[in-house]
Amino acid sequence: MNTNSLLSAFRLFRVKREERPLATVMLLVFLALDTLVICKYYDVFTPQTTYYWHLFISKFHISGFDPITYSVVSNWTAGYNVYRHPLLAFFMYVPYLINQGLMWLTGINCAIFIVSAIQLFAAFYSMLFLYRICREVVGVSRTDSTLLTVFYFGFAFVMLSTMAPDHFVISMMLLLLALYVSGKLILKGKKLSGWQAVTYFFITAGTSLNNGLKIYLSELFVNGWRILRPKFLFGCILLPAALTWGVARMSYDHIVWPRDVAAKAAREKAKAAKEAKRKAEQAEQARRDSIAFAAFTTAQQDSAIAAKAERDSINKAKAAAAKKKKHVRKNGKPIANGEFISWTDVTTSRSESIVENLFGESIQLHQDYLLGDVLRTRPMMVHYRYAFNYIIEGIIALLFVLGIWAGRRSRFFWLAMSYFALDMVLHVGLGFGINEVYIMSAHWIYIIPIAVAFLLKATEKRRKALALKGLIAALAAYLWIWNVSLIVQYLFF
Repeated sequence: MNTNSLLSAFRLFRVKREERPLATVMLLVFLALDTLVICKYYDVFTPQTTYYWHLFISKFHISGFDPITYSVVSNWTAGYNVYRHPLLAFFMYVPYLINQGLMWLTGINCAIFIVSAIQLFAAFYSMLFLYRICREVVGVSRTDSTLLTVFYFGFAFVMLSTMAPDHFVISMMLLLLALYVSGKLILKGKKLSGWQAVTYFFITAGTSLNNGLKIYLSELFVNGWRILRPKFLFGCILLPAALTWGVARMSYDHIVWPRDVAAKAAREKAKAAKEAKRKAEQAEQARRDSIAFAAFTTAQQDSAIAAKAERDSINKAKAAAAKKKKHVRKNGKPIANGEFISWTDVTTSRSESIVENLFGESIQLHQDYLLGDVLRTRPMMVHYRYAFNYIIEGIIALLFVLGIWAGRRSRFFWLAMSYFALDMVLHVGLGFGINEVYIMSAHWIYIIPIAVAFLLKATEKRRKALALKGLIAALAAYLWIWNVSLIVQYLFF
């Protein structure tokens, strides 16, 4: 990689003059959203303790988002699933070191502030790259690009991804960066270089493995079938994939497996000690009951036996109910049992999930079971209380379909659609994560504003253009009011 290439990479993160008004406003908005979460959990998560994992997992509740990053930044380990996020823990090692220094200086755990700073950075540049895609790649006006950017970040789980300490906002930034660079190269008729292909793959697949496939799609759409030439195929596709998988295997064998074995042994030891204590207490109670029973009259003995039988019956019923509750399935039947195939789902209704979750909860929060976790109390399917929510969803879906038609002749648009199609195959086709598919919205839902950008471009010289812009502005205002009010209600009321 030469110096000019390095400088070009850094220029991607420079805020241009025309972007500064939007960038300033959105930065303040993202900061306010992150502050809501910090205020909610400050008293719980800032005290220093020994076992951070249990603290964060048991206390953090915003939909199905996982606070694993809080734990990794507090006490570093390969806390993520290493096959799904092979390099993410290593990306968090420097933030962990910074946190250790701050903990020593301040006496509190600063993980929520450090992770918030990471989220703020990723959200800010996600916003910037989406704006540039609309402005520089699709070619709509500055006003339209601003409108579409504001519209996009009003989507419920895009907004939540900028707030929750999960990896999704990081993935969103990386995917939008890859799309922006790919789009610019397509417009200029240039090719994705080897170092760009390898770098984008490592950081994107390292954060979330399946998203690495989208970098291959970028390589295909930008470079064409040249990617199958031996040098590029081996050096820029096969070798990075093998190295990433190798890191995942090594992380599992040398960090995750020994840790899990030690944790299992500790749990079994604690379980055995608890069982021994329970049996000792039962024996002592039986001895005391025997002494007391011997002093009872015949009538008292009969009454005591009946009371004991009733207590035993109640305890058995409670145990059965708890066992049943524990084993309630919150996902459908997988294709088969295996390391990865067990994550699939072939029985959950696709049509209902698309309406209520994929294009529903992802964009508009449901009032019932507000931001509940499907692995805890939220049902897989929740319905809106009002018909207008479905009308809003239908309008957005219609704009998306019209945008697909408007962008049908653009090679860049079909690259963006290929990103979307890959996620639909995984989530809707195979059922990966379909029980909470809205959580993954940040990986694909940017296709909607991109499609609408092509629709705006196609209608820019027609009379209905102003009406279309007014509709998008109204939708954006509604989404911000609806989703922010429900988020604030969930966090503080």
